[in-house]
Amino acid sequence: MNLNEATEENLKYIIDEMSKQLQVLNPTILDPEKFHLDNYHNIKQLYDMVQGKDQISVPEIHAIIDELKKYRIQD
Repeated sequence: MNLNEATEENLKYIIDEMSKQLQVLNPTILDPEKFHLDNYHNIKQLYDMVQGKDQISVPEIHAIIDELKKYRIQD
């Protein structure tokens, strides 16, 4: 899997992985279906940052989730 390619499969993978690492209790917040592929590279940058950290503090988790919310498709 080449995560540098913006595909629906890769988008789902990186969002699911971030959801696990950030220990999101409400999975609907990071439902991959609610993110548009046009924002893939911005979301991938957040994913890379999360992958590069050994530990993520609670304030960092909140900030990352808030940033991800900016890329959600508005209902």
